[in-house]
Amino acid sequence: MYKRVTPSDIERLRSFLSDPQRLVAGTAIHEDYAHDELHSLVAVPEVLVEAVSTEEVAAVIRYAALENIPVTARGQGTGLVGGAVCMYGGIMLSLQKMNRILELDSRNMVLTVEPGVLLMEIAEFLAPTGLFYPPDPGEKSATIGGNISTNAGGMRAVKYGVTRDYVRALEVVLASGEVVELGGKIAKNSSGYSIKDLMVGSEGTLGIITKASLKLLPQPAVTVSLLIPFPNLDQAIGAVPDILKAKQTPTAVEFMQREVVIAASTYLGRPFPDTSSDAYLLVSCDGPSRKIVDESLHEIAEICITHGALDALIADTPERQQSVWSARGTFLEAIKASTTMIDECDVVVPRDKIAAFIAFSHELEKKHQLRLMSFGHAGDGNLHIYELKDDLPDDIWHARVAAVFEEMYHMAHEMGGKVSGEHGIGFAKKGYLQDSEDDPVIALMRSIKHAFDPKGLLNPGKIV
Repeated sequence: MYKRVTPSDIERLRSFLSDPQRLVAGTAIHEDYAHDELHSLVAVPEVLVEAVSTEEVAAVIRYAALENIPVTARGQGTGLVGGAVCMYGGIMLSLQKMNRILELDSRNMVLTVEPGVLLMEIAEFLAPTGLFYPPDPGEKSATIGGNISTNAGGMRAVKYGVTRDYVRALEVVLASGEVVELGGKIAKNSSGYSIKDLMVGSEGTLGIITKASLKLLPQPAVTVSLLIPFPNLDQAIGAVPDILKAKQTPTAVEFMQREVVIAASTYLGRPFPDTSSDAYLLVSCDGPSRKIVDESLHEIAEICITHGALDALIADTPERQQSVWSARGTFLEAIKASTTMIDECDVVVPRDKIAAFIAFSHELEKKHQLRLMSFGHAGDGNLHIYELKDDLPDDIWHARVAAVFEEMYHMAHEMGGKVSGEHGIGFAKKGYLQDSEDDPVIALMRSIKHAFDPKGLLNPGKIV
């Protein structure tokens, strides 16, 4: 189907680079480029090209189109669904070195960056400016290009929305090698189809993002959090609809259970403020003054107490905020450290179905004898349920994960949910997406893919 890369192809690709050392081929490619964060899908690229400019990206794509060579774009490789793995060999196009912050336009409140800039670098750059970029995915070492490619959400999505809501403009290299500008420094746009929004979440299957302009907001003056223990998850989740009806929308509403909290505490080597309860909500509010934030937190605390909360522990100093949010931020790493291998179910369901879905996952844990851990965004119904290998043999592990996933995704569909809330489809969830969507919808997706990439060269084997 695709051409294998030849020595002459390698020399031609080298000629496009200002430094030929930024191309590595064959066995010289580091094994990290053969997988993503979960290691569950392994496929080795034939050539690794580290681009440093839009011109280099465009030249590589034009040559790949001419020679029928597949190209897979990659950032930090922190994905969890095999989205940045070269399923068919070919060229891995690393954008990590395209990592410049290009412009801060404070008058229009827009930050323009290259795709290899890390999320943490954006936060550090903006800290002294009085502005901030609201999307807050848990993996701060991910690139902004990867965030845009998966429409990452994160913990502040309850109040501020997801990545797509903050992408003002994109520079994109199409499958032909043509470079297009989508959007602009404008707050509104009703000029035909929104190609920009279609690129967000497309996982590198429709084009390669080489520049992004991001909407910024004024930095909140005050942020305070509550850690709220409950006797059980049903009561914790039962409080969420009323919390979201409060006068001030909370910034984040996270849920967690004791076993994940203990795992994070062990991983960090320091105690969590409370580990005595079965379930917790972690609620954050921000605003222009402490008085306004305190009023919101007081209302939320009263709501939770009426739903059976055992307490409402305030985190109003940097040290207390750090103790709870650093633990929350390390949940995934803590779970990985507690076992030999993991896989993840990243479903999103209506908020009132969260407790029922988690209860269902506990039933599956017993039924299939596979240890599970879960946490997630109670404010938007996005659940992260991790399957742990422990000491299971590979064949049994894969069979049990497949059985659990089949039942979980079926249940999510029955509840009116979707396959992925923020991590994307990649290769790992492709079959579940096709099972959960109507045939005409999948046909439309394939038509869109064909319109943008008629030869199927951009990240083949992903999404549809």
